[in-house]
Amino acid sequence: MKLRILKSSVTNPWFNLATEDWIFQALNPDSHTLFLWRNSETVVIGRSQNPWVECKIDKMEEDDVFLARRQSGGGAVFHDLGNTNFTFLSPKDDYDQEANFTIIINALKKLGIDAELSGRNDMQVGDKKISGSAFKHAADRSFHHGTLLVNANMQKLGDYLNPHPLKLKAKGIKSVRARVANLVEFNENINHETLSNAIIDAFCEYYCDTDYGDTTPVEELDEASLAKQPNLNKYYQQMTDWDWRFGKTPEFTHHIETRFDWGIIDLHLDVKHAVISEVVIFSDALNVELIDLLKETLTDIKYDRHEVKAKLAELGKAHSDLAAHIDDVSEWLTSEMEG
Repeated sequence: MKLRILKSSVTNPWFNLATEDWIFQALNPDSHTLFLWRNSETVVIGRSQNPWVECKIDKMEEDDVFLARRQSGGGAVFHDLGNTNFTFLSPKDDYDQEANFTIIINALKKLGIDAELSGRNDMQVGDKKISGSAFKHAADRSFHHGTLLVNANMQKLGDYLNPHPLKLKAKGIKSVRARVANLVEFNENINHETLSNAIIDAFCEYYCDTDYGDTTPVEELDEASLAKQPNLNKYYQQMTDWDWRFGKTPEFTHHIETRFDWGIIDLHLDVKHAVISEVVIFSDALNVELIDLLKETLTDIKYDRHEVKAKLAELGKAHSDLAAHIDDVSEWLTSEMEG
């Protein structure tokens, strides 16, 4: 059995999550593979989550924070350069989940930190969670990935993962927050490079002890890898696509209401795959044409405030006599969507 070590020099989350998919789907599972990586500021949501429920889309856009949807399940997490992410891939008949945790725990011991497994998925130091994991299995391979909090910005974690209180009735998984701590609280000299090197050493030492060999080169991955690996590029294109990040959102409804000088608007949006599939409006406004035009314009467009604003602007230009009322609705609705 061979060992393989991959390390990303790229901090674009779409590249790194695509690399994970490439490792799981396309890489020959004839070796124990370790992949180490970290992301620029990113909210990563699970496959079945609703981004509008889980995070503040408007704040993320304003601050140039990535939104990424991973292939696996689980809750929403915030990544920045203070996170170190690890991925293990093994042949299914030689997969040992306990071994993976042992490697990480041994790596932390090298840095003077005593961590322990907590339940099936997490690691902690004392009573503070410092790592979470998730797992996938296929016919011939098994996959384990996790995140270690090294020096993550906890304030920003709260900024982006605490959504505005939208009136959304959403299907899918909601995240549960836990007590967490950064590893720098236990060793002020730890960083991504020192931790990565410790994990690599622990990985090689673990398998050296079981006759897997004693030297394994580290393969550095960068953007040029996309050109060399067609499958990797395919996964990268999927990760960047709006239809993957937003369009995979489970069905939900958004109900809002307000009073304008010219009447009440009680608006119900049914959203399927991030497209507004049905619009119901109750109103005491005198102009029935306005209500019909709003319903027609909002139906079958993306649940995206930029698109909603653009479509309503077009409607206002086409119906100048209603433009002021349409502008009122546009400003109100887009502000309510900015969760």
